[in-house]
Amino acid sequence: MNATDILIAALVIFVAPIIGCLYAGIDRIITARLQGRVGPPLLQPYYDVKKLLSKDNMVVNPSQNFYVVIYVAFLILSLLMLVFQADILMIIFVYTVSSVALIVGGMSTGSPYARLGSSREIMAVLAYEPILILYALAIYLLTGTFKLSAVVQADKPLLFYTPLIFIAMFVVLNIKLKKSPFDYSTSHHAHQELVKGMTTEYSGPGLAGIEIGHFYEYVFLTGLIFVFWAVNPLIGILLSAAAFFTVTLIDNITARVYWQWMLKLSWSVLLILSIVNIAYLYFSQVKLV
Repeated sequence: MNATDILIAALVIFVAPIIGCLYAGIDRIITARLQGRVGPPLLQPYYDVKKLLSKDNMVVNPSQNFYVVIYVAFLILSLLMLVFQADILMIIFVYTVSSVALIVGGMSTGSPYARLGSSREIMAVLAYEPILILYALAIYLLTGTFKLSAVVQADKPLLFYTPLIFIAMFVVLNIKLKKSPFDYSTSHHAHQELVKGMTTEYSGPGLAGIEIGHFYEYVFLTGLIFVFWAVNPLIGILLSAAAFFTVTLIDNITARVYWQWMLKLSWSVLLILSIVNIAYLYFSQVKLV
């Protein structure tokens, strides 16, 4: 790794949470406007994290905050791999480890609400993971490699050949951001019966760590959408921003449904859309060059 790579990595580590914090702030403002409220200031997520860091470190057991560290560390690693255009399969694997760490952290507290929230997050992982794998497979069929660098260097955007997978990935974005109608494991807006679900027993610095992890996750997930038009960074950013705004809009106009409905949607409609798209790529033999 040369000096330029080290500088880029440092910028990602320090700038990504700032961007994610702005994402979270914009989310709250849009939500407030849609609900006819004034809403909080743009930097309210930062103020919340700052206040949480100043509180005492109250924990149920000594290990629960360790899982938060793993969660944040693997999120940062997955984001770095995305920025450096690494192997998409490895990126998905690393990202999944971060999700599992948060699930185990919720389970470790012993709270019935946290355990139920963690169980629901496991269902969410089962719902979106097959779509992520087919997303990676589509990249391989189009480029002959799992390296994202091949997508970035192509002459045409990935979206031209994977519109159905893009639709499926948009729903995955909704599930992973824990927005209605898929806010099963924990709700950012506390409008479900579990309130904070698997993060119920977290407070102070531990909860601050989870919120910082969410900042990184905002950037990582919108980055996966950016890949669909990575050949033109400006259009890719606009596409990511549009997807984020649409998810926020859906969050405010839909009610939460049963988690069984999420699995049915993912394992039927989304899988069928993705498989049809994969079949087209396989039989047409089109390539990104």
